[in-house]
Amino acid sequence: MLADQDRIFTNLYGQAPWTLEGARRRGVWDGTAALIQKGSAWIIDEVKTSGLRGRGGAGFATGLKWSFMPNPSDRPHYLVVNADESEPGTCKDRDILRFDPHRLIEGALLAASAIHAHSVYIYIRGEFVREARHLQYAIDEAYNAGLIGRNACGSGFDCDVVLHRGAGAYICGEESALLESLEGKKGQPRNKPPFPANAGLYNCPTTVNNVETIASVGEILRRGGAWYAGIGRPKNSGTKLFCISGHVNTPCTVEEEMGISLRELIDKHAGGVRGGWFNLLAVIPGGSSVPLLPKHICETAIMDYDGLRDAGSALGSAGVIVMDKSTDLIAAIARLSHFYMHESCGQCTPCREGTGWVWRMMERMVRGKATTEEIDTLWDATKEIEGRTICALGDAAAWPVQGLIRHFRPLMEARMRDAGRSV
Repeated sequence: MLADQDRIFTNLYGQAPWTLEGARRRGVWDGTAALIQKGSAWIIDEVKTSGLRGRGGAGFATGLKWSFMPNPSDRPHYLVVNADESEPGTCKDRDILRFDPHRLIEGALLAASAIHAHSVYIYIRGEFVREARHLQYAIDEAYNAGLIGRNACGSGFDCDVVLHRGAGAYICGEESALLESLEGKKGQPRNKPPFPANAGLYNCPTTVNNVETIASVGEILRRGGAWYAGIGRPKNSGTKLFCISGHVNTPCTVEEEMGISLRELIDKHAGGVRGGWFNLLAVIPGGSSVPLLPKHICETAIMDYDGLRDAGSALGSAGVIVMDKSTDLIAAIARLSHFYMHESCGQCTPCREGTGWVWRMMERMVRGKATTEEIDTLWDATKEIEGRTICALGDAAAWPVQGLIRHFRPLMEARMRDAGRSV
């Protein structure tokens, strides 16, 4: 259980002013210049010590990622903040953008100084209208106060921050597709290597990080990496924003300690499952792209990277979607299949063609118009997509279906049999 004094996002619900004055009352921009002046190596070492891993879904070690950036050269370095929050069931970054934008801007300045980047681009989802207004207002406040721009915070480091509004494409949440879109091209993932640290935005060294990741940096540096590493479990340290939605009594976004149990998270912060825990059917624990977990696994599931991997799912974006026994699971997963088919950029044949096959097969299974043997065909189709595409959208389309088959195959078979008897 996370102690109140260890919370980073103390204005998550917008109960205090989100403007510069309110942010300063919460400690944002406190001693920022002194942190920058400690130097790039110190900042990176502290972030490594903290154990902070990317909060966008991949969970890659943030300090290690920053260390991949080359030393200053004749090419400019860039920091790109991924605010294209598009994962169904996930709304954590939106709350930071609405109610704590200065925490993100300060974190971006500190991260930029660590990787020798004098330009920061924040790529925000096009539908986030209010969030974009708040963030742009906060950026303007920071410029007017001398906190960013030339000689940011009086530190001697120059850094500009630019807000870029995307067109609302899920695929632009993938870092290289985001870079393509930022350059004015179609949002399609790039082949790797080269990785962004070598050839990113405009073919220059670039680091791409999620909003929650960057917004955590200021508090980590002020309190020390060891403080952050002391929260949670080894290799799964720190705090995390969890979005709990679906069939719970009080849906919410909450900051909690990594390693909290799934049941405690739902019972403590979301008011429990609608109708009681016994009414639970399944939970998608990390946003719509990860496999669902049935009730018996939810009993003991641990909400961090390793705990959910061991349970056969993933932490992802920590969008917890709770489904009670009233849910038609086959129809729910079919709806997700349609989403991933619609959002495929079409670049890779397994994804472009395979997601359509998967959705059409799922729709037939919703109506009971398939045979039980076709469940194996559907499984094989997902395996032909998984791991065979440039980016992870193919995996995201395959995993929810695989989770359904793995844990609820008897339910699918019963649907086919019942439909056959009714003919």
